[in-house]
Amino acid sequence: MLEAIRQPWPWYVAGALIGLTVPALLLLGNKHFGISSSLRHICAACFPAKIPFFQYDWRREVWNLFFVGGVLIGGFVATQFLSNPEPIRVAEKTVEELQQLNIQTDSQLMPASIFSIENLLTLKGLVFFVIGGFLVGFGTRYAGGCTSGHSIMGLSTLQWPSLVATCCFMAGGFLMVHLIFPWLMQLF
Repeated sequence: MLEAIRQPWPWYVAGALIGLTVPALLLLGNKHFGISSSLRHICAACFPAKIPFFQYDWRREVWNLFFVGGVLIGGFVATQFLSNPEPIRVAEKTVEELQQLNIQTDSQLMPASIFSIENLLTLKGLVFFVIGGFLVGFGTRYAGGCTSGHSIMGLSTLQWPSLVATCCFMAGGFLMVHLIFPWLMQLF
């Protein structure tokens, strides 16, 4: 049993389990799946200011904080105790394209040539961590939710704004990967 948990699961199993989260939340308490809203709840709970955006009863949404806490604990347990000992397999074509951009692929999930402590206080770190993080946060707020909220919950409940947001997330991702990211890697 433990060995089955350590192996990567096929997309149709993992996707179905993620997809079943939506009806489970709806049936168990009419709750909506989404992760980015938990940041709002944390800010409303920890920084009780007179900012109208944070003036609401965050206690009604405390279940979301427990959900996100469970995600963090699950990620920690999976990383520390259930890691697959095999190296991460990346498609050969992807490896070739990354090497053309001077990104070395190894057994790590995130390439150390971009995401490392050494890069944190450099111009590359400023662009990828600070500006990139700002754009993700701004986009999440501007779209009224994150990819999990819109693409999993919103699409399953047939919400038109979620379809638009998901299409924009995908278009932005394709634009970034194929046009902007290679240009950024040439700069650094």
